[in-house]
Amino acid sequence: MTPPITRDTCAALDAADTLAPLRDQFDLPEGVIYLDGNSLGVLPRATAGRVQDVIRREWGQDLIQSWNKAGWIDYPQRVGDKIARLVGGQPGEVIAADSTSLNLYKVLSVALASVRASDPDGRRRVIVSERDNFPTDLYIAESLARQHGFTLRLVETDEIAAQLTGTAGDALAVLMLTHVNYRTGRQHAMADVTAAAHAAGALVVWDLAHSAGAVPVDLNGCDADFAIGCGYKYLNGGPGSPAFLWVHPRHLARLGGDGKDALWQPLAGWMGHAAPFEFTPGYRPAAGVTGFLCGTPSAIALAALECGVDTVLAAEALGGMAAVRAKSLALTDLFSALVAQRCAGHGLTLQTPTEPALRGSQVSLYRDEGAYAIVQALIARGVVGDYRAPGILRFGFTPLYLRFADVWDAVEHLVQVLQTGEWREERFHQRAAVT
Repeated sequence: MTPPITRDTCAALDAADTLAPLRDQFDLPEGVIYLDGNSLGVLPRATAGRVQDVIRREWGQDLIQSWNKAGWIDYPQRVGDKIARLVGGQPGEVIAADSTSLNLYKVLSVALASVRASDPDGRRRVIVSERDNFPTDLYIAESLARQHGFTLRLVETDEIAAQLTGTAGDALAVLMLTHVNYRTGRQHAMADVTAAAHAAGALVVWDLAHSAGAVPVDLNGCDADFAIGCGYKYLNGGPGSPAFLWVHPRHLARLGGDGKDALWQPLAGWMGHAAPFEFTPGYRPAAGVTGFLCGTPSAIALAALECGVDTVLAAEALGGMAAVRAKSLALTDLFSALVAQRCAGHGLTLQTPTEPALRGSQVSLYRDEGAYAIVQALIARGVVGDYRAPGILRFGFTPLYLRFADVWDAVEHLVQVLQTGEWREERFHQRAAVT
């Protein structure tokens, strides 16, 4: 039999952790075990001072000069280039702007336009996504499908492969997937799926909201077409921080122009113009990914996002994303093992794949009774995870600041909540607006 895992075992893992110094980058509340970085990352220590400097000096003293003097105008490109280092992009391929939803609207619109240009007879008019994909992705796809004469087809995860072959593959225009599923933590094999979709003649749009900054991503290496991502989860950019998008150079080369192969992104705002301060009435898109900008960027929000991205880039000196991934797998393995060892008989079912290649940086547990209340009871104890309907207790593991001893302590609290029936208290059943 495998000997039980003890807290001393976890403390020994912390002592040997090469990424341990990265925890000092964050302003972590005393007495809190934070397992919700897959929903909102922790505040970096550098952020408050940097944002105050933007407000008091750059805005307060230099005023409008800061667009030039402080480089506000270059923020989307500068932060985008930093994010590119985390997702396998090259300089000039990633832009930080807008929200995940808006960026999906932009790149999916371009993808559908590209299909229409290459398939004028209308054979390929199906968008395929997972039924369990994040709702905003499905809502945007549904809206665009209705506008442009496409059909959105939702399938189960194990049915995706069948959509890439035969008559289904012949009709496929775009495959739209989230790299790591927000509910279960299941991770797709990006390179294999992309290659299969391309073999079927389709384009692929990847949502990196639950993978950028947590698991290795190589968009160019996988030959992906388009990608979007979130700035406030594993990138620690702050609530509602700007998102990002990536476009493969073969598609960027077609942006703008009047030829039959030209592509136009649908939100043609002044910041995406080739020369925004010429103030001409006609739109001429900027070259490259800058053409996907729309409105004026938020200097304050981008300053905070840059601080967050820098906390992840700090891992480059300690083994990079490979080291982050190794610790992520070790943390999630530990949590799953401790739950199996100590919570047996309490109705918890593991939803996240145990195979490392299929797992992101989270663990999801299902319980058919009281899942929401159990999460609330844990939060009251200082163990912060979240709930996703129906019945999912969701825990994110951010390797930059989470310790192995934190994992042991979190499961100890879970054991106590379950054994004592503490979760049955009425206060834990009151539904808040955000779960």
